[in-house]
Amino acid sequence: MHDTNSVAVTDLNEGRAELVGLFTEVRALRERVAVEGQSLFESLTGGGVEADSLDNLCHYLCLRRHDIRPLQRKLMRHGLSSLGRLESRVLPTLDAVLSAMSAMQGAAPSYVSRSETEFFSGETKLAAMTERLLGGARAHRRCRIMVTLPGEAAQDPEFIFDLARRGMDVARINCAHDDHQAWEAMARHVRAAGEKIGRRITVLMDIAGPKIRTEAVVADKGARLVAGDIFRLVAAREPYQTEDVRFCAAVSLPQIVERVAPGHKLRYNDGKLEAVVESVAQGEALVRVTRVKAGGVRLKPEKGLNLPDTALGLSPLTAKDEGDLAAVIGNADMLGYSFVSRPEDLDLLEKALSVYPPRDKALGLVAKIEQPEAVRNLPALIARAHTLGRPFGVMIARGDLAAEIGFERVAEMQEEILWLCEAASVPTVWATQVLEDLVKDGLPSRGEMTDAAMAARAECVMLNKGPAVAEAVTLLDTLLARMDEHIFKKTPTLRALKSW
Repeated sequence: MHDTNSVAVTDLNEGRAELVGLFTEVRALRERVAVEGQSLFESLTGGGVEADSLDNLCHYLCLRRHDIRPLQRKLMRHGLSSLGRLESRVLPTLDAVLSAMSAMQGAAPSYVSRSETEFFSGETKLAAMTERLLGGARAHRRCRIMVTLPGEAAQDPEFIFDLARRGMDVARINCAHDDHQAWEAMARHVRAAGEKIGRRITVLMDIAGPKIRTEAVVADKGARLVAGDIFRLVAAREPYQTEDVRFCAAVSLPQIVERVAPGHKLRYNDGKLEAVVESVAQGEALVRVTRVKAGGVRLKPEKGLNLPDTALGLSPLTAKDEGDLAAVIGNADMLGYSFVSRPEDLDLLEKALSVYPPRDKALGLVAKIEQPEAVRNLPALIARAHTLGRPFGVMIARGDLAAEIGFERVAEMQEEILWLCEAASVPTVWATQVLEDLVKDGLPSRGEMTDAAMAARAECVMLNKGPAVAEAVTLLDTLLARMDEHIFKKTPTLRALKSW
């Protein structure tokens, strides 16, 4: 006859033994993360910085160097945190799990028990850093809306007022276009619109950086590049055709033609065409198309070129950018820094800014992450920005980033950047092609609606300019508010469902 009591005792003993083993495993992980995190903190900062959000970033990076998926499943089975949402509170979460396991075993808590305020202090700090950089949140949504202003906005204050009334929180001025006078007028209209509606709207001025573009182009009328075609890039001469190469373009930075090598990849116009360099000689390169959108692509001037395999050796701060800094300092709340990849790039900008008198309110800095080197160096960039003391944020520039690392990896990488920045209390801007069909054509696609909803996990979402951008602001204002009821960062928030 089966002895139910003895089976229950055996199961209980096995459960206790498993819990003891699990406690040991989590404690060992906690100790490794603390030790490795301290070492990483010292290597990133030189040890001369007070530990705050940076120590949590270091703990997070060290935790994520371990594959803890088997441990997560064991924790879930016992009703414990799976550690899947600890970005802003690494050691507090591990300590809470260890304390809970101690209590389950009838032992006194072996780790610090934090108050609710202390446990969620990372979230509080991120909110404060976001407000410092981007301005205050709206009452009905956490995520800000940034809108890229068209050049015509300089002469149309009512257009800017309409955007503000609909929900724009940050106005972006792209310094690759227009001039100082136009930028000043746009910024002035933004301030006036904010005063009119009774809330502060901040201004981001995005300096151009060394953008690599096509310039003069020659091609047969109406001709499109398709897979297998060859086109020519020229450095210091006018583009020309030959019998065997009918497509040719000059480039905005001639030195890149000298730095590419056979086998290097090239992407054109935000990845609408992919190609590989076949040969380089005498100031020109021949490039063969390997992949292109259906129907082919026209070779046009003023289209971006990405060279992910080529060491370009370009400074992120051009002579034009340095000339634009006075306008940025006089009109903007924050500066968008293109092509920043290394901590030294931040030092370069600081040196350029240091020649101007200090402002009453520090100029914020938004580092645009758009190259593989910037992704690899993101912890070091965050650490350097921390020592500089400016309001700081990160823009996930998904257009150039996708063209640099490949479309198949951009979704994965945007998630990792979001996690890393949350761990460091750094606000993020989700940028490129948000509601693009709606902005351009007045009707959103289903896929971009889902993308925009997922953008609610960032601190700010950027819309580009287009004929229907005002309608896009209205839609995004509502969508972000609704998503706030369902999710905060990686954490679903379970409000009562009303659809069933």
